[in-house]
Amino acid sequence: MFSIIQAAGWPIWPLVACSVLALALVIERFSSLKSRKVAPPRLVDEAITVSKTAVPAPNVVTQLEQNSVLGEVLASGFRALNANPRISETDLRATLEGAGQLAAHKLERYLAALATIASAAPLLGLLGTVIGMIEIFGSQSGSGAVGGATGGGNPAQLAQGISIALYNTAFGLMVAIPSLIFWRYFRAQVDGYLLQMELASEKLLRHLNTLRRS
Repeated sequence: MFSIIQAAGWPIWPLVACSVLALALVIERFSSLKSRKVAPPRLVDEAITVSKTAVPAPNVVTQLEQNSVLGEVLASGFRALNANPRISETDLRATLEGAGQLAAHKLERYLAALATIASAAPLLGLLGTVIGMIEIFGSQSGSGAVGGATGGGNPAQLAQGISIALYNTAFGLMVAIPSLIFWRYFRAQVDGYLLQMELASEKLLRHLNTLRRS
């Protein structure tokens, strides 16, 4: 592997850095976007059951908040009603929406960086290709004319230029394609979680309005 990197020349090092960063981001997102950390099944039903007759105590709300990202959104509604039992439905909805926006920002963390790598890696590969072509033309222009004949250029420099061009093109695609696939996968996963949280917030809002009127 190291011999390939050496043959590809210095333009491949930014691609190596991108590949390491992309791998780290993929591992981090796989860890952070697990269902139990974001939106555990039946969490909203359990929260409604606990608060069937009254708003839960602050320590119960704190446990809910620490449960998951969805728990943070649901806990914001309970905290708002605890702080102001006469809160209007509009303000209660605004509180839940604000918590939902913070949750969306947390779920989308690092996705922009992964998308940037997917977009930039082919361009970095193209840069290496261009530099390789410059090496090739340099090997040809370095030849002189002897007795009216033109020499064939520097074979070593020609081979190096071809290696730089081909390796950087291939490595750029090798970094970009998986990054794009994982970005689309995580994007779809986040959109699904956001839909779940929106539906859960609406369900909790109807329940909180019932508590508010009682």
